[in-house]
This record gives sequence, C-alpha cells and structure tokens, in this order.
Amino acid sequence: QDQLVQSGGGSVQAGGSLNLSCEAFGFTDCWFDMYWYRQAPGKEREFVGAIDRGGHRWYADFVNRRFTVSQDSAKMTVYLLEMNSLKPEDTAMYYCKAENFRDGYFDGAWHRCSRVGANYWGQGTQVTVSS
Repeated sequence: QDQLVQSGGGSVQAGGSLNLSCEAFGFTDCWFDMYWYRQAPGKEREFVGAIDRGGHRWYADFVNRRFTVSQDSAKMTVYLLEMNSLKPEDTAMYYCKAENFRDGYFDGAWHRCSRVGANYWGQGTQVTVSS
C-alpha cells in the first residue's frame, strides 16, 4: 500500500535537537521528491525543506542552516529531517510529502511511473520546543 509513515519528534528545550523520519512504502516504480512542511496552531502550513531524486536540497529561509533533509543511505526508502538549534517558534506539526512522481532509470532499467500527478502526505508528527 502506498503510504508515508512518520516517526520521531517530541519535546525539547530551546537550543536542542530532534530528528524526524519518513518512510515511504510502495512507490517502487517511480522517482519522486520528498518535501517537509510544518503547521503551527492557527497558522498556514509552510514549506520547510526538500530533497530531490538527485540529492539536491533546498530550504525555507527561516531554516538558516539549522535543519538538514536527507535520505538514509542504509535504507533508501527513509527520509530524514534533522533539526538543530531549535527555537520555540519551531513548535509545529511536521509533515512529509512525496510529490513530483515521474519515470526514472534505476536498478538497471527504465521504470514507467504509475503515479504521475499524485502526491502523498505522512500522518504528521509533533515537535514542541520550550523556552
């Protein structure tokens, strides 16, 4: 079944660190990009960072080099968001999102993606930073 399952998060004091993970199940015939978003109470969901199939990464301005998105080299279906120097304003529900599904060449063959145009959200995980 195609889905994203998140883990990690929790509570930490300001200046601390937390790691989030997002494991992708299914999607075996596609390339896709993994995005991270967050939503604080009463606020719009906002972009945090992303990584594409080639390992290129980009971030929202507020990240300011405190966060790192990556793909687990040991288990390529797992995506990570490492957060350092956390601030109270980082408190939010964090979501991963798989999007930009496309055909790709991997495992020695060209794969035609059956999910072009689709996107999938993780269930979300809470991050709380206290001052």
